[in-house]
Amino acid sequence: MTAMGRVADAPLTAAFAKGSSSYAAPVWLPGGHLQTLYAALLAPRRHVAYHRERWETPDGDFVDLDWLHTAASSEPSAVSRVSPRPLVVLFHGLEGCSASHYAHALMSEVAREGWRGVVVHFRGCSGTPNHLPRAYHSGDTVELDWMLRRLKMSSQAALYAIGISLGGNVLLKWLGEQGDAANNIVSAAAAVSAPVDLMAAGDALGHGFNLVYTTAFLRTLKHKALAMLERHPGLYDAAAVQRARTLRAFDDVVTAPLHGFKDTDDYWTRASSKPGLPYISVPTLMINARNDPFLPAAALPSASEVSRCVTRDFPEQGGHVGFVSGRFPGEITWVPRRVITFMRASALLNAPAAGLSHQRTVT
Repeated sequence: MTAMGRVADAPLTAAFAKGSSSYAAPVWLPGGHLQTLYAALLAPRRHVAYHRERWETPDGDFVDLDWLHTAASSEPSAVSRVSPRPLVVLFHGLEGCSASHYAHALMSEVAREGWRGVVVHFRGCSGTPNHLPRAYHSGDTVELDWMLRRLKMSSQAALYAIGISLGGNVLLKWLGEQGDAANNIVSAAAAVSAPVDLMAAGDALGHGFNLVYTTAFLRTLKHKALAMLERHPGLYDAAAVQRARTLRAFDDVVTAPLHGFKDTDDYWTRASSKPGLPYISVPTLMINARNDPFLPAAALPSASEVSRCVTRDFPEQGGHVGFVSGRFPGEITWVPRRVITFMRASALLNAPAAGLSHQRTVT
């Protein structure tokens, strides 16, 4: 791996700085909780059409991919080896899917740009139960690596990867593990509201108003876990699943043992992406609001804790995957446009991009 890299030249730095003005929350939507909930539940959405493709996994299971359907991408898989249009792959958050508010917002902007887009579902998140006794987790870089490599093999155009929340943590962890080698697969990456310190995030979601979010997550997590137990008896204790009131308790019973971790502490420690951030060698944008209810601002990485290939955009406001902007009723276009601007700027890089450094902080 290469840590930190060399200093970028002035033209490249200027290109990445372009369009990087900080986010400002609308005055009618104050506070991290309102900014989070309004974006997810009430903000206007743009319509996005998909067509689905199913891939068989190397272990005999499957994952579902929802491809952005546009007039220019009507082929069954939306993948063409000769297409010059970049491909944007989105990895969703905990219990998210292609119908999540951020997926619609991002894919709408991808379509407006004239690019191709696909939302890859983690196992169990596409609406169809999987075959094997496993699910997905915050450190599942093996699965993500296989997905990205297959996408890259199917297209000669630039591949851009975006991860939201949990998906952002997995993506950042993979980028850190791969180091220079990631440049052979993705041209640029972005992580939005990624809980890079899972211990801090998990503990934050375990008390106070944050239990509202935890309860919502557990509603579907428990349903899936109990359904899996019916298909695969003896995996874990059903009563313990039903008793879980926090993500820590649920992960201790289900997520950790199901995926080879000793317990929640072992899982959250080993799956956190923060320790690998100094080794990222791909131009990467990190967007995190300092008032994100899911991750305390003190847990955000400092400039010395990331590679110089990482641009840190940490506005004071925005909530968790919120970032609503404009007059009421607002819109959720700031993140998609910020990310697309960054991806466009990354195209100025000369291949291979390994070792180039673009560390910037936007506050």
